[in-house]
Formats: sequence, C-alpha cells, structure tokens
Amino acid sequence: MEKLIFIVDDEESILKMLTHWVKNQWGYNIKTFSSGTDALNSLSDNPDLVLLDIMLPDINGNEVLNKIKQKYANLPVIMLSAQGSVEVALESIRLGAFDYFPKPIDKNRLEPAIRNAIKNYDLERELEKLKENLQKEFSFDQIISVDKKMQNAFKMVSKVLDNDITVLITGESGTGKELIARAIHYNGKRKNAQFVVVNCASIPRELLESELFGHEKGAFTGAHQRKIGKFELAKGGTIFLDEIGEMEMALQAKILRVIQQKEFERVGGNEIIKTDVRIISATNKDLKVAVDHKQFREDLFYRLNSFPIHIPSLRERKGDIVVLVDHFLKQFNARLGKNIKGVTKKALIAIYDYDWPGNVRELENTLERAMILSDGEYVDVDVLPANITAQFRTISFGADNGTLFGDESPVIPFEKLKEEAIRHALKVTEGNIVEAARKLRIGRATLYRLMDKYKIDSQRN
Repeated sequence: MEKLIFIVDDEESILKMLTHWVKNQWGYNIKTFSSGTDALNSLSDNPDLVLLDIMLPDINGNEVLNKIKQKYANLPVIMLSAQGSVEVALESIRLGAFDYFPKPIDKNRLEPAIRNAIKNYDLERELEKLKENLQKEFSFDQIISVDKKMQNAFKMVSKVLDNDITVLITGESGTGKELIARAIHYNGKRKNAQFVVVNCASIPRELLESELFGHEKGAFTGAHQRKIGKFELAKGGTIFLDEIGEMEMALQAKILRVIQQKEFERVGGNEIIKTDVRIISATNKDLKVAVDHKQFREDLFYRLNSFPIHIPSLRERKGDIVVLVDHFLKQFNARLGKNIKGVTKKALIAIYDYDWPGNVRELENTLERAMILSDGEYVDVDVLPANITAQFRTISFGADNGTLFGDESPVIPFEKLKEEAIRHALKVTEGNIVEAARKLRIGRATLYRLMDKYKIDSQRN
C-alpha cells in the first residue's frame, strides 16, 4: 500500500512546491489542506505522516499538532515554519513533533526525514499490534514469552499434562520453574487436587524429612503431636520439590522409595502409608555434575529426570524483556493503584542491556520498586537501581525522551527493539513468512522489506 501524506499550509506556492516534491519526485500519495481544521477533520483517512505549517489562518499549527497527538499519539508530524526560531522549534518538539523545518525548506533534508519518520511509524504500528496479541497468543497460564526456546518448553509441558511421568525442571533461579510446575498441574488431570510446594533449600535439613513425610508424636524432642507431611497432603495431586539438589543423600533414598514403591513411613512411625502423588522437581544446579561428585544419587537422578524441561535464562531470550515489561506495568498498576503509562526510552534500553542474573523474578521486583518510586506518568532511568544503570550506554535522544509502552507513546528512534519484534515473530513461526506476516498483521512484501533492512534470514534469525 502506498503511503499517504497530509500537507497542511495556507500558502499556495508552498503547497505546489511540496506537492511537486512529495508526490511527483518522491512517489507518495498526498492530500493538501489550507486550514488546520480541514486536516483534523480528515484524520480518519489514516495518513502515514503530516507536514504541518505552524502559521495557519484558522488555528495555530502547534494546537493542531496537540490535537493530532491526543488522538493518534504515534502519527509522525513534521512542522514547517517561516519563523525559524529556536523557541518555536522546541515547543513543537515538546508537543511531539517528529522533526522541525524552518522555511525556506531544505529539500535534501526533508526527503530522508519523511522516509525515516514513515519507517519508524510502520514499525511502531507493527510492534503495537504484536504487543496487543502477545499475552493471548504466546502465554501459557501466567508465563509471558515470545521466545522460541520458551515455546519449545511449552510444547514439552503440553506432552505431560495428562500422565504421571516424573518431571525435572532445570534453569537458573528466577526463571519461572514453579510457574511451569503449576502449569503442568493446573492444566492436567490432577488439577482438582492439591498442588503442594516444598522448597528443599529453605527448610533446615533436620526438619525437611518431617516436613515431607510427617512424624508421630514423640518421634523427637518437640514432637508433641502427630504431624501430616507434604506427601500425605498432596495425595491425588502434585508435590513440587523445588531446589532438590540441596537435599542430603540420606533423604534422597527415601524420595527414591516413594517414586519406586509409592509408599513411605512417618518419622518415628512403623505404618506404611501408600501415596498417589505426582512428583515434579526443580533445580538450578547441574545434577549430572552433582552425581559425578557423589553429591547426588545417580539412581534418583535418572528417576527424577524421566522428562526434563529446561527453562532458559532471561539473558538468553532478550526479546521477552519487552513483553515482560509491558505485562508487569499492567500488573503493578492494578496492584499499586497507579496509572503509569509506560517506560521511557532510556530506562527501557538500560533494562534491555542489563544481564538480569536474577532473571524474571529480578525484573519483576525491579519494576515494582521503580513504579513505587515513580512520581510521574513514566518510569525513568533515575528510579532504576544503580547496578542496572551502571551498565547503561549513554545514548542521545534529542529533545524528546519518549516512551515505548502506553497510549501516548511517540515514535521510538532506536531500531534495536523494533528489529527484535520482527525477529521473534519469525522465531515463533519457525521462519514461516506467511504466518509471521499474519501475526504481525502486515503484508508479506512489507515483511520482506523489513527483513532485508535488518538483514534477517528467516531460517537463521
């Protein structure tokens, strides 16, 4: 589809000159207006860019700009003015203009400015459409991701929902291993029974056996009454053994017995208790290495590892940062009673560049803290922790700091995140151009053009 540009100027000679340049020489469709009111009344025609004179007979151009931005926040507007003052230019930029040109207009600067503004607008709309559908199309329960590695993990999860095979979930701390375990339970055949969590690293070793299997009255000092353990509580459901790599060897033998014979005894008791429970375990350790170092039972490892699922770290799926930030903004706005509209460009690039050793959990905690500290409408770089901003690469954004998320987001001048949106659409569809274009809601020709621009190979992105 050819691009449509509105040209708004009350000087007939300027309209003729711009018409000749924009339509005849540069090949854009145009509509011309001699008043701001007529241009505003025609915005339903969906222009791709507006060339707008500041001195109009009916309404000031900056007022027209302000009204455009209220309705179409991302629509690029290039201001034209015979006044040529710095104050006028700064006011236009403050109101959201993409660029400002004094008259007489420099033709050699105007053409690339128009071209870049429209390209940014194309990608802005494509990213917005992708963002609107991400949670619906690429989330599994509460897990937000567009990354191919995560999508593969979701496929693995779907294979184990309706059987009782033992699952071992591996990945660094904070990657969402418990969310995956809950997804398996609550979407499977045991969803109406208990989901019981035991963190093997947070419970003292001398108490963990009692926590898992329960104890009889008088079994040890302080055991004043019988206690029912987690395996009994989880009967018919699922027990999630988090950080199982921290479990001592003697207790590992009892877990092996539960898996093999589906029975156990309470601490200090002789009664054999039968159990029907699914076991899902997780660890941030390499259990195979622990086996080699005699720190973990080999037989238990192979029992637990019947169906392994690996969750990649956040630094391995950087494209997810964009959608996770958007997700957490909405979540914390509701929780904190705030109306923060987005994240500034500088803040988002600082977030994007950070390695996130604490993964999704660290990102979530960081954004919650930043939103609590934010007094304005947008989370800025100054409310981010020092360890994140220390790695921030200084980037010049001009007069407008801008935002990525929210209804009032102006154009994003940095290409890195926009390229990621295209790359991840192709990753999710495994290089299927037709499907990727459908998900992005753009034509195949547009997608091919963007791929060429970013040098993206659909089979290797």
